[in-house]
Amino acid sequence: MNYPNREKYLEAVKSQLEPNIFKHSLALEACMGGIYDYLLTNGGLTDNEPRKEDWLLAGLIHDIDFGGEFKKFHPAKTLEALQKYGLTISETVHNIVKAHAQSLTSRQPQNKAEWSIFCADSLTGLIVATALVYPSKKLADVKLSSVLKRFRKEPRFAAGTRRNEIILCEKPEGLNLPLDKFTEICFTSMQGIAAGIGL
Repeated sequence: MNYPNREKYLEAVKSQLEPNIFKHSLALEACMGGIYDYLLTNGGLTDNEPRKEDWLLAGLIHDIDFGGEFKKFHPAKTLEALQKYGLTISETVHNIVKAHAQSLTSRQPQNKAEWSIFCADSLTGLIVATALVYPSKKLADVKLSSVLKRFRKEPRFAAGTRRNEIILCEKPEGLNLPLDKFTEICFTSMQGIAAGIGL
């Protein structure tokens, strides 16, 4: 999952955030890459979409101001948090980041990258929570059907999960992906980096 200067951004995120939020950032980066690849392969992207590296970078740094001196201002201090480490991002990446918390930024998703980060952000937590109730606590042992069951039939499970946002993946004007497929993409993407997120 390499793109220009990833290591610098990775180190900044790791330095700024507590371990669980850092792992969440890695998970969302992976999901963004997985969604991009799926849409590209299946003709779901137009020429107007941001580059894949923009999707990945937005996923990685979306919560960088959710730690330290910036935390109470999240998500309004993304640029300042990056500046602390001598880093910048494009307006495109910043808009994707803002879309993950539209209730706070008023940024309505404008493209598939922005819809992806908005819908996938909370899903990563549900997937992690599902893994943690398995004896092994390993994503490799989790079944997709288990994640979907907990989404649909156990609303009290991982109660903080914003199910109302995740399900918007199905909107025709958004990603136009069935919940099962969207969850599968994110789940598989996270399995691919399981070691890096301790699962």
